[in-house]
Amino acid sequence: MIKRLALSLTAAMLAGTALAEYPEKPITIVVPFAAGGPTDKVARDLAEALRKPLGATIVIENVGGAGGTLGATKVAKAAPDGYTILLHHIGMATSPALYRNLPYKTLDDFEYIGLINEVPMTLIGRTSLPANNYAELVKWLEANRGKINLANAGLGAASHLCGLLLQQSLKIDMTTVPYKGTAPAMTDLLGGQVDIMCDQTTNTSTQIESGKVKAFAVTTTKRLTTPALAKLPTLDESGLKGFNVSIWHGLYAPKGTPKAALDKLNTALKTALKDAEFDKREEALGAVIVTDARVNPAEHKKFVEAEINKWGPAIKAAGQYAD
Repeated sequence: MIKRLALSLTAAMLAGTALAEYPEKPITIVVPFAAGGPTDKVARDLAEALRKPLGATIVIENVGGAGGTLGATKVAKAAPDGYTILLHHIGMATSPALYRNLPYKTLDDFEYIGLINEVPMTLIGRTSLPANNYAELVKWLEANRGKINLANAGLGAASHLCGLLLQQSLKIDMTTVPYKGTAPAMTDLLGGQVDIMCDQTTNTSTQIESGKVKAFAVTTTKRLTTPALAKLPTLDESGLKGFNVSIWHGLYAPKGTPKAALDKLNTALKTALKDAEFDKREEALGAVIVTDARVNPAEHKKFVEAEINKWGPAIKAAGQYAD
Protein backbone atom coordinates (compact mmCIF):
# COMPACT_ATOMS: atom_id res chain seq x y z
CA MET A 1 0.00 0.00 0.00
CA ILE A 2 2.82 2.39 0.97
CA LYS A 3 4.73 1.52 -2.20
CA ARG A 4 1.61 2.15 -4.32
CA LEU A 5 1.01 5.49 -2.62
CA ALA A 6 4.63 6.48 -3.21
CA LEU A 7 4.33 5.62 -6.89
CA SER A 8 1.13 7.66 -7.20
CA LEU A 9 2.75 10.66 -5.55
CA THR A 10 5.79 10.34 -7.81
CA ALA A 11 3.56 10.20 -10.93
CA ALA A 12 1.63 13.25 -9.77
CA MET A 13 4.85 15.16 -9.15
CA LEU A 14 6.19 14.21 -12.59
CA ALA A 15 2.93 15.32 -14.23
CA GLY A 16 3.10 18.63 -12.41
CA THR A 17 6.71 19.11 -13.49
CA ALA A 18 5.82 18.32 -17.11
CA LEU A 19 3.08 20.95 -17.11
CA ALA A 20 5.35 23.44 -15.40
CA GLU A 21 7.90 23.03 -18.17
CA TYR A 22 5.42 23.89 -20.94
CA PRO A 23 6.34 24.83 -23.60
CA GLU A 24 9.13 22.36 -24.32
CA LYS A 25 8.94 22.60 -28.11
CA PRO A 26 7.82 25.06 -30.81
CA ILE A 27 4.20 26.24 -30.76
CA THR A 28 2.33 26.42 -34.06
CA ILE A 29 -0.16 29.22 -34.67
CA VAL A 30 -2.51 28.17 -37.45
CA VAL A 31 -3.73 31.09 -39.57
CA PRO A 32 -6.80 30.00 -41.58
CA PHE A 33 -5.97 32.34 -44.48
CA ALA A 34 -3.22 32.79 -47.04
CA ALA A 35 0.11 34.40 -46.18
CA GLY A 36 0.33 38.15 -46.71
CA GLY A 37 -3.22 39.07 -45.71
CA PRO A 38 -4.29 41.20 -42.70
CA THR A 39 -4.88 38.20 -40.39
CA ASP A 40 -1.54 36.67 -41.34
CA LYS A 41 0.15 40.00 -40.57
CA VAL A 42 -1.46 40.14 -37.12
CA ALA A 43 -0.35 36.55 -36.44
CA ARG A 44 3.27 37.17 -37.43
CA ASP A 45 3.47 40.36 -35.38
CA LEU A 46 1.91 38.61 -32.39
CA ALA A 47 4.29 35.66 -32.75
CA GLU A 48 7.22 38.05 -32.33
CA ALA A 49 5.68 39.49 -29.17
CA LEU A 50 4.85 36.04 -27.74
CA ARG A 51 8.28 34.47 -28.13
CA LYS A 52 9.88 36.14 -25.11
CA PRO A 53 7.11 35.63 -22.51
CA LEU A 54 6.61 32.02 -23.63
CA GLY A 55 10.29 31.27 -24.06
CA ALA A 56 9.53 29.25 -27.15
CA THR A 57 9.76 29.31 -30.92
CA ILE A 58 6.47 30.26 -32.58
CA VAL A 59 5.77 28.84 -36.04
CA ILE A 60 3.08 30.26 -38.35
CA GLU A 61 1.20 27.75 -40.49
CA ASN A 62 -1.16 29.09 -43.14
CA VAL A 63 -4.10 26.75 -43.79
CA GLY A 64 -6.36 28.75 -46.09
CA GLY A 65 -9.62 27.80 -47.76
CA ALA A 66 -13.38 27.70 -47.21
CA GLY A 67 -13.53 31.08 -45.51
CA GLY A 68 -11.17 30.07 -42.73
CA THR A 69 -13.03 26.89 -41.79
CA LEU A 70 -10.31 24.51 -43.01
CA GLY A 71 -7.73 25.97 -40.65
CA ALA A 72 -10.20 26.12 -37.78
CA THR A 73 -11.13 22.48 -38.38
CA LYS A 74 -7.49 21.46 -38.27
CA VAL A 75 -7.03 23.06 -34.85
CA ALA A 76 -10.31 21.69 -33.51
CA LYS A 77 -9.07 18.19 -34.34
CA ALA A 78 -5.45 18.71 -33.26
CA ALA A 79 -3.90 17.14 -30.16
CA PRO A 80 -4.99 19.21 -27.13
CA ASP A 81 -1.48 19.70 -25.81
CA GLY A 82 -1.02 23.46 -26.18
CA TYR A 83 1.30 23.20 -29.17
CA THR A 84 -1.27 23.92 -31.88
CA ILE A 85 -3.38 27.06 -31.52
CA LEU A 86 -5.58 29.09 -33.84
CA LEU A 87 -5.59 32.80 -34.62
CA HIS A 88 -8.91 33.67 -36.26
CA HIS A 89 -10.97 36.77 -36.93
CA ILE A 90 -14.71 37.54 -36.95
CA GLY A 91 -15.21 34.46 -39.14
CA MET A 92 -15.13 32.46 -35.91
CA ALA A 93 -18.57 33.94 -35.17
CA THR A 94 -20.03 34.16 -38.68
CA SER A 95 -19.09 30.68 -39.95
CA PRO A 96 -21.83 28.91 -37.94
CA ALA A 97 -24.42 30.78 -40.03
CA LEU A 98 -22.53 30.96 -43.34
CA TYR A 99 -21.71 27.21 -43.35
CA ARG A 100 -24.71 25.02 -42.60
CA ASN A 101 -22.57 21.86 -42.32
CA LEU A 102 -19.69 23.23 -40.29
CA PRO A 103 -17.43 20.34 -39.14
CA TYR A 104 -16.89 21.83 -35.66
CA LYS A 105 -18.88 23.63 -32.98
CA THR A 106 -17.46 27.07 -32.35
CA LEU A 107 -18.46 27.27 -28.69
CA ASP A 108 -17.84 23.63 -27.81
CA ASP A 109 -14.74 22.46 -29.68
CA PHE A 110 -12.24 25.14 -28.63
CA GLU A 111 -10.65 26.56 -25.52
CA TYR A 112 -10.74 30.36 -25.59
CA ILE A 113 -7.46 32.12 -24.79
CA GLY A 114 -8.19 35.82 -25.30
CA LEU A 115 -9.08 38.58 -27.74
CA ILE A 116 -6.22 40.43 -29.44
CA ASN A 117 -7.42 43.46 -31.39
CA GLU A 118 -10.24 45.13 -33.26
CA VAL A 119 -10.06 46.74 -36.70
CA PRO A 120 -12.69 49.44 -37.35
CA MET A 121 -14.51 49.72 -40.65
CA THR A 122 -15.51 52.69 -42.78
CA LEU A 123 -18.41 53.41 -45.12
CA ILE A 124 -16.97 54.85 -48.33
CA GLY A 125 -18.21 55.72 -51.81
CA ARG A 126 -17.04 56.71 -55.29
CA THR A 127 -15.94 60.33 -55.60
CA SER A 128 -18.64 61.07 -58.19
CA LEU A 129 -21.46 60.42 -55.73
CA PRO A 130 -23.53 63.58 -55.21
CA ALA A 131 -23.59 63.01 -51.42
CA ASN A 132 -20.89 64.69 -49.35
CA ASN A 133 -21.83 63.49 -45.86
CA TYR A 134 -23.75 60.65 -44.25
CA ALA A 135 -27.12 62.44 -44.12
CA GLU A 136 -26.90 63.27 -47.82
CA LEU A 137 -25.84 59.69 -48.57
CA VAL A 138 -28.94 58.27 -46.88
CA LYS A 139 -31.17 60.60 -48.92
CA TRP A 140 -29.40 59.53 -52.09
CA LEU A 141 -29.74 55.83 -51.19
CA GLU A 142 -33.45 56.23 -50.51
CA ALA A 143 -33.97 58.11 -53.78
CA ASN A 144 -32.11 55.45 -55.78
CA ARG A 145 -33.58 52.22 -54.41
CA GLY A 146 -32.97 49.38 -56.83
CA LYS A 147 -30.10 51.18 -58.54
CA ILE A 148 -27.36 51.01 -55.88
CA ASN A 149 -24.29 48.80 -56.30
CA LEU A 150 -22.64 47.72 -53.06
CA ALA A 151 -19.18 46.18 -53.51
CA ASN A 152 -17.63 43.54 -51.26
CA ALA A 153 -14.54 41.35 -51.24
CA GLY A 154 -16.45 38.09 -51.47
CA LEU A 155 -18.98 36.02 -49.55
CA GLY A 156 -18.13 35.99 -45.87
CA ALA A 157 -15.57 38.80 -46.16
CA ALA A 158 -15.67 41.67 -43.69
CA SER A 159 -17.04 44.00 -46.37
CA HIS A 160 -19.80 41.50 -47.19
CA LEU A 161 -20.85 41.19 -43.53
CA CYS A 162 -20.82 44.93 -42.94
CA GLY A 163 -22.87 45.45 -46.11
CA LEU A 164 -25.48 42.94 -44.96
CA LEU A 165 -25.93 44.66 -41.63
CA LEU A 166 -25.98 48.09 -43.26
CA GLN A 167 -28.79 47.12 -45.65
CA GLN A 168 -30.86 45.64 -42.84
CA SER A 169 -30.29 48.63 -40.57
CA LEU A 170 -31.23 51.13 -43.30
CA LYS A 171 -34.00 48.87 -44.64
CA ILE A 172 -32.69 49.51 -48.14
CA ASP A 173 -31.88 46.60 -50.45
CA MET A 174 -28.86 47.08 -52.66
CA THR A 175 -27.32 45.06 -55.47
CA THR A 176 -24.29 43.41 -53.88
CA VAL A 177 -21.33 42.95 -56.20
CA PRO A 178 -18.92 40.32 -54.83
CA TYR A 179 -15.28 40.36 -55.90
CA LYS A 180 -12.42 37.94 -55.36
CA GLY A 181 -10.71 40.08 -52.76
CA THR A 182 -10.55 43.68 -51.59
CA ALA A 183 -8.13 44.89 -54.29
CA PRO A 184 -10.43 44.37 -57.30
CA ALA A 185 -13.41 45.70 -55.34
CA MET A 186 -11.49 48.86 -54.46
CA THR A 187 -10.26 49.23 -58.04
CA ASP A 188 -13.83 49.32 -59.35
CA LEU A 189 -14.93 51.71 -56.60
CA LEU A 190 -12.09 54.06 -57.52
CA GLY A 191 -13.12 53.74 -61.16
CA GLY A 192 -16.75 54.52 -60.39
CA GLN A 193 -18.09 51.12 -61.54
CA VAL A 194 -19.71 50.56 -58.11
CA ASP A 195 -21.23 53.04 -55.68
CA ILE A 196 -20.32 52.24 -52.10
CA MET A 197 -18.42 49.78 -49.92
CA CYS A 198 -17.93 49.14 -46.21
CA ASP A 199 -14.42 47.90 -45.47
CA GLN A 200 -11.63 47.80 -42.88
CA THR A 201 -9.52 50.85 -42.14
CA THR A 202 -6.50 48.75 -43.12
CA ASN A 203 -7.85 48.83 -46.68
CA THR A 204 -9.47 52.28 -46.80
CA SER A 205 -7.38 54.78 -44.79
CA THR A 206 -4.90 55.49 -47.58
CA GLN A 207 -7.66 55.99 -50.15
CA ILE A 208 -9.60 58.29 -47.79
CA GLU A 209 -6.53 60.36 -46.93
CA SER A 210 -5.62 60.77 -50.62
CA GLY A 211 -9.18 61.82 -51.51
CA LYS A 212 -9.66 58.94 -53.94
CA VAL A 213 -12.92 57.93 -52.24
CA LYS A 214 -15.57 59.74 -50.23
CA ALA A 215 -15.77 58.69 -46.59
CA PHE A 216 -19.10 58.96 -44.78
CA ALA A 217 -18.80 57.23 -41.40
CA VAL A 218 -17.01 54.71 -39.22
CA THR A 219 -18.74 51.58 -37.96
CA THR A 220 -17.57 51.63 -34.34
CA THR A 221 -19.56 53.26 -31.53
CA LYS A 222 -16.69 55.62 -30.76
CA ARG A 223 -14.97 57.98 -33.17
CA LEU A 224 -11.47 57.06 -34.28
CA THR A 225 -8.40 59.09 -33.36
CA THR A 226 -6.19 58.57 -36.42
CA PRO A 227 -5.76 61.89 -38.30
CA ALA A 228 -7.29 60.69 -41.57
CA LEU A 229 -10.43 59.39 -39.86
CA ALA A 230 -10.91 61.52 -36.74
CA LYS A 231 -13.53 63.79 -38.33
CA LEU A 232 -15.77 60.96 -39.49
CA PRO A 233 -18.98 60.47 -37.48
CA THR A 234 -20.01 57.02 -36.29
CA LEU A 235 -23.05 55.33 -37.80
CA ASP A 236 -24.41 55.05 -34.27
CA GLU A 237 -24.35 58.82 -33.69
CA SER A 238 -25.64 59.37 -37.22
CA GLY A 239 -28.89 57.54 -36.51
CA LEU A 240 -28.17 53.80 -36.78
CA LYS A 241 -28.32 53.24 -33.02
CA GLY A 242 -26.32 50.27 -31.82
CA PHE A 243 -24.53 49.78 -35.15
CA ASN A 244 -21.11 48.45 -34.20
CA VAL A 245 -18.97 46.40 -36.58
CA SER A 246 -15.27 45.74 -36.23
CA ILE A 247 -13.04 42.92 -37.39
CA TRP A 248 -11.51 41.33 -34.32
CA HIS A 249 -8.89 38.62 -33.83
CA GLY A 250 -8.60 36.07 -31.05
CA LEU A 251 -6.59 33.03 -29.97
CA TYR A 252 -8.00 29.51 -29.52
CA ALA A 253 -6.76 26.05 -28.59
CA PRO A 254 -8.31 22.58 -29.09
CA LYS A 255 -10.89 21.55 -26.50
CA GLY A 256 -9.25 19.71 -23.62
CA THR A 257 -5.95 21.59 -23.69
CA PRO A 258 -4.51 21.46 -20.12
CA LYS A 259 -5.35 24.45 -17.95
CA ALA A 260 -1.68 24.96 -17.10
CA ALA A 261 -0.89 25.45 -20.81
CA LEU A 262 -3.91 27.72 -21.33
CA ASP A 263 -2.92 29.85 -18.34
CA LYS A 264 0.61 30.28 -19.72
CA LEU A 265 -0.74 31.18 -23.14
CA ASN A 266 -3.13 33.73 -21.68
CA THR A 267 -0.45 35.29 -19.48
CA ALA A 268 1.90 35.51 -22.47
CA LEU A 269 -0.86 37.07 -24.59
CA LYS A 270 -1.49 39.78 -21.99
CA THR A 271 2.24 40.53 -21.92
CA ALA A 272 2.41 40.63 -25.73
CA LEU A 273 -0.50 43.07 -25.93
CA LYS A 274 1.53 45.52 -23.82
CA ASP A 275 4.62 45.18 -26.02
CA ALA A 276 5.49 48.61 -27.46
CA GLU A 277 6.65 47.25 -30.81
CA PHE A 278 3.52 45.15 -31.24
CA ASP A 279 1.38 48.16 -30.35
CA LYS A 280 3.20 50.23 -32.97
CA ARG A 281 2.67 47.60 -35.66
CA GLU A 282 -1.03 47.26 -34.85
CA GLU A 283 -1.52 51.01 -34.96
CA ALA A 284 0.05 51.04 -38.42
CA LEU A 285 -2.60 48.50 -39.50
CA GLY A 286 -5.39 50.69 -38.14
CA ALA A 287 -6.07 48.12 -35.41
CA VAL A 288 -6.91 48.84 -31.78
CA ILE A 289 -5.42 46.49 -29.17
CA VAL A 290 -7.97 45.04 -26.76
CA THR A 291 -7.36 46.14 -23.16
CA ASP A 292 -10.66 45.22 -21.51
CA ALA A 293 -11.90 42.00 -19.87
CA ARG A 294 -12.13 40.22 -23.23
CA VAL A 295 -8.43 39.39 -22.97
CA ASN A 296 -9.58 36.79 -20.43
CA PRO A 297 -10.85 33.38 -21.66
CA ALA A 298 -14.37 33.54 -20.17
CA GLU A 299 -15.10 37.06 -21.44
CA HIS A 300 -13.58 36.22 -24.82
CA LYS A 301 -15.96 33.28 -25.19
CA LYS A 302 -18.92 35.36 -24.01
CA PHE A 303 -18.08 38.00 -26.62
CA VAL A 304 -17.89 35.44 -29.45
CA GLU A 305 -21.23 33.98 -28.40
CA ALA A 306 -22.78 37.47 -28.55
CA GLU A 307 -21.26 37.97 -32.02
CA ILE A 308 -22.74 34.64 -33.19
CA ASN A 309 -26.15 35.81 -31.98
CA LYS A 310 -25.70 39.16 -33.75
CA TRP A 311 -24.55 37.88 -37.14
CA GLY A 312 -26.62 34.69 -37.39
CA PRO A 313 -29.99 36.41 -37.98
CA ALA A 314 -28.47 38.91 -40.46
CA ILE A 315 -26.88 36.16 -42.55
CA LYS A 316 -29.96 33.93 -42.46
CA ALA A 317 -32.24 36.83 -43.39
CA ALA A 318 -30.08 37.50 -46.44
CA GLY A 319 -30.15 33.82 -47.39
CA GLN A 320 -26.55 33.97 -48.58
CA TYR A 321 -24.59 30.87 -47.59
CA ALA A 322 -21.04 29.80 -48.36
CA ASP A 323 -21.67 26.04 -48.58
